[in-house]
Amino acid sequence: MGKKITLSVIKADIGGFVGHSSVHPDVLEKARGMISGNSLLIDSYVTHVGDDINLVMTHEHGRNNGEIHQLAWDTFLACTEMAKRLKLYGAGQDLLSDAFSGNIKGMGPGVAEMEIEERKSEPVVIFMADKTEPGAWNLPLYKMFADPFNTAGLVIDPNMHNGFTFEVRDMIKNRKVTFSCPEDIYDMLVFIGAPGRFCIKRVFHRDTGNICASSSTQRLNLMAGRYVGKDDPVLIVRCQSGFPALGEVLEPFANPHLVSGWMRGSHSGPLMPVGTNQCNPTRFDGPPRVIALGFQLADGKLHGPQDFFADISFDKARETANEIANYLRGLGPFEPHRLHLDEMEYTTMPQVSEKLKSRFIDLRKSSS
Repeated sequence: MGKKITLSVIKADIGGFVGHSSVHPDVLEKARGMISGNSLLIDSYVTHVGDDINLVMTHEHGRNNGEIHQLAWDTFLACTEMAKRLKLYGAGQDLLSDAFSGNIKGMGPGVAEMEIEERKSEPVVIFMADKTEPGAWNLPLYKMFADPFNTAGLVIDPNMHNGFTFEVRDMIKNRKVTFSCPEDIYDMLVFIGAPGRFCIKRVFHRDTGNICASSSTQRLNLMAGRYVGKDDPVLIVRCQSGFPALGEVLEPFANPHLVSGWMRGSHSGPLMPVGTNQCNPTRFDGPPRVIALGFQLADGKLHGPQDFFADISFDKARETANEIANYLRGLGPFEPHRLHLDEMEYTTMPQVSEKLKSRFIDLRKSSS
C-alpha cells in the first residue's frame, strides 16, 4: 500500500461583491494567506465561482479531519470579518453557527472529500458551481459513469465495462442507498431524477472499489430552517485509467441542463459552463454557473489548474444556455421558471399563505 492522499474541497459564501455576483479580491487574498503554506497541508489552491470561496487542499489526515475542517472554518470566519468591514452583501451567510464543533459538516459550508492512493498518473477535475444546489450534479454524474452515449469507455474499455456503484443520499430523511449500475439504472433514475431531494454523493469503481467521484450534499435551507441562499455545490472527479476519460467527464456540460437556484434560489435555469474569467453571474443573478479546474496530482502536489470550460468548444453550450435563459425569463413568476411550491417553503410563501388563510373558503362546506 502506498501513501494515502486526501483531497478536500470546502466552499462557503461569506459575502458578495457586488450583490451576489463575485468575491472581493481582498477577501480572496485573505483566504489564500490563511491556508497557503499551512503545516497541515501538502498543497492548496484558492479560487471562487460567483460569490463563493472555494478552498482546494491536499493532506494526509483523511476525510472529516477536525484540524483540516477547523482550518477551513477559521479561514471563512476571518474572511467574514473582512466582508463585514467592507459591508459586503450577505456577509457570513453560509456560516450557521458561531462555534466550531469539530466537523464543518452541518455548519453551512459545502464539503467534498476523497482519500486515495495516487495512481501512476492521477488527473482530477474539480467542478464548482454557483446559484444552484447539490442535485445539479446528478445528471452529469449519471452521464459520466452510467451513460454509454456519453462515455464510450463503458462499452469499449475492459476496465470500465462492469460499471460503477452510486451512493445516493436522501437529503430530507437523512439516509443513503447504493445502486450497482448498469443493472440498477432504472431504479436509480427514479430517485436521482428528483434532484431537490436525492443527490449522488459518491461513485465507486465496481471492480476495484476505488472512489471515482465525491460531491457536496449540504442543503443550507434544511439546516437553517429558513432561506439562506442556494448551496453552490462542489464535485471532485478522477479521470482516465479505468475511470472516464477527461473528455467524457466534461462532455455532460456541453448541453446545459436545468437546475434549481438562480435568483433568490427560487428559479430554474440552465447550468452554464464558463471559464474562471466568466464566473461572475449577473443576469437576474445568473444564470447558474459551473467552472471545471483540472489538476495533476503528484505526491499530493496540485499541478495546475487547467481552466477547461474556457475552451471555445463550450461556446455553443453558453449560447444554448443564454437561449434557455431568455425563454425562461419570459415566464416571470410562473412555473416552471419559478420553482414548484414545495421548494418555495423557505421564501415568502408561508407568510403569504398565513396572511390569506381567512380568505380561503372550503368548498366541501360551502354551497357556492
